[in-house]
Amino acid sequence: MPVVSSSGHPRTWWRVLGFGLLLPLCPGTLSAAEVTAAGADATFRQHIAACTSCHGEHGEGAADAAPRLAGKPAAYLALQLRYFQDGQRKHATMAYMVRYLDADYMREMAEYFAHQNVPYAHIAAPALTDDARRRGEQLAHRGDATRGVPSCASCHGNRLGGVQPMIPSLNGLSAEYIQAQLDAWRAQRRGAREPDCMAVVANRMQATDVQAISGWLASREMATTAEPPEERVPEPLPGWCRLEVDRIPG
Repeated sequence: MPVVSSSGHPRTWWRVLGFGLLLPLCPGTLSAAEVTAAGADATFRQHIAACTSCHGEHGEGAADAAPRLAGKPAAYLALQLRYFQDGQRKHATMAYMVRYLDADYMREMAEYFAHQNVPYAHIAAPALTDDARRRGEQLAHRGDATRGVPSCASCHGNRLGGVQPMIPSLNGLSAEYIQAQLDAWRAQRRGAREPDCMAVVANRMQATDVQAISGWLASREMATTAEPPEERVPEPLPGWCRLEVDRIPG
């Protein structure tokens, strides 16, 4: 986490600025354009160091609660950063990290992680009973019409790898992280602009459903290479979940 100066601004920015000012003084035969490009790349990597320290160098995620960012739709990632800023997603560390970022820079970071294609981080498979495994698979691929719960695949894609431009992948995430997000929606600690589709879904699920789907998603063997998000949802979204892309802030 960046150290905070007496002015309340992270000192990371001053270290970055100093690094950028020193670049023209470095010896060598680089052209002005090469120096500028190198400086811009180094500065950007300094800026995202707070992200990569938890989420991995390329956003591959960690085995604990730090989720995978790599390959998720850029528009989705940028919007989540905005939600951390305005409090619709509640996480003290993330709120601190994005406090001083403007919309353009958040989009730049989102684009960076969206274009990373790296193997999935190893996640220990949680212990599941046979009943929980069957229930998790049902919710993932068929849903539960009796409770008004659509399948995960109907929104997140047949491979559960996300759909452009706003639906994230469910692959490569730990059971702890998935369950924490579903619990946050159920407890109104996580929200989104209307329509808040996942809040509706999560609150139609029982606590045992949350555990089953979280464990089932995290227990799957993932391919070495991640596939990109799909271009369209497999079937029309429910009437109460009409995502309007033109309402994305910024």
